[in-house]
Amino acid sequence: MISKKTLITRDNFDKLILPIYNPIPFIPIKGKGSRIWDQKGKEYIDFSGGIAVTSLGHCHPILNKTLKNQSKMLWHLSNIFTNEPALRLAKKLLSSSFASRIFFANSGAEANEAAFKLARYYSSKIYNFKKNKIISFYNSFHGRTFFTVSVGGQSKYSNNFGPKPAGIVHASFNDINSVKNLIDHDTCAVVVELIQGEGGVIPANLTFVQALKELCKQYNVLLIFDEIQTGIGRTGKLFYYEYYAITPDILTIAKSLGGGFPISAMLTTNEVASVIAPGIHGTTYGGNPLACAVAESVIDIINTKKVLSGVEKKSKKIISELNIINKRFKLFTEIRGRGLLIGIVLKPNVSHNIHKILNFSFSEGVVFLTAGNNVIRLAPSLIIKELDIIEGMKRFYRALEKYLSRKE
Repeated sequence: MISKKTLITRDNFDKLILPIYNPIPFIPIKGKGSRIWDQKGKEYIDFSGGIAVTSLGHCHPILNKTLKNQSKMLWHLSNIFTNEPALRLAKKLLSSSFASRIFFANSGAEANEAAFKLARYYSSKIYNFKKNKIISFYNSFHGRTFFTVSVGGQSKYSNNFGPKPAGIVHASFNDINSVKNLIDHDTCAVVVELIQGEGGVIPANLTFVQALKELCKQYNVLLIFDEIQTGIGRTGKLFYYEYYAITPDILTIAKSLGGGFPISAMLTTNEVASVIAPGIHGTTYGGNPLACAVAESVIDIINTKKVLSGVEKKSKKIISELNIINKRFKLFTEIRGRGLLIGIVLKPNVSHNIHKILNFSFSEGVVFLTAGNNVIRLAPSLIIKELDIIEGMKRFYRALEKYLSRKE
């Protein structure tokens, strides 16, 4: 399986690509299920899931077939038309959620951009133009457009780009008093990740979300749930808000929705959508028939009792294996998250070596992510095989052995 294109190496990245990423040394050229292979034929077990994107693993046969069939029909139309795959997907997502209306885009950032614009537009039309403040949370992440990165609660991503959009404030996550100190009648929206993914895989407390909902009602504020990372089965339900029995006014999804094909969506109610007219917002590629056809197949597979219940079983298996590993090495303080979004919190005396641990893991043939400065994040395929879980954990065990026996 060695790539014949030997001139395409990791060194080419440094010469050709804008250096906003720092990719790992090897280049994958093939994937199947939860395994990938690099140019030299080395195999890796993938617990990164394309950052929670490849929800059905690599090159799922049904998705391959769907994409091939749709590619023979229509690739692109633009938003001067609608198309059958988009309408079918919309119907399935809306019938499985609180929402009545949907907007398709291409990335999580675009879905959130649409959500924030809609919240401000709705509030200016229904109430007054001063009602435009957005409350977000420290350590949150909502995308990389200038608006969404400013709403996100990590200034390292938004500083040095010039004046930031006004009317954005940040509260402390899971601290309702912090929100109470900021919310007022000029607030149009509160946006929250029910699990802060990039911020460290930190779930929102039930009492906190309940209190947020009540505050939003009190001040006529729209509640936005950012489920870019938690939506579409990642936590064992189609949407994570189902565990809280609390519905938002606006919901954003992406990542797992396309199983690797770029697509995102913003869902909302008829009431909020009532202010929208043609031309208020748009996107050239949103609702692309190729993307929507693939996403429909993703939903058909994931939104089943077998797959969703399987997420919980696989989660328990991974956590059980991690607890066994930690009993041996005592490097973790906590294992947290929900379903197949799992965070391994490293002890303070280890966290500064998180990238060394990941590098040892790569060398042993297993791939993880980070979340913040001290958390190893797992977001594998929702249908990862138990055999892959066991083998992946064995490789992680060996990686930690080598990490602890290293010579500085």
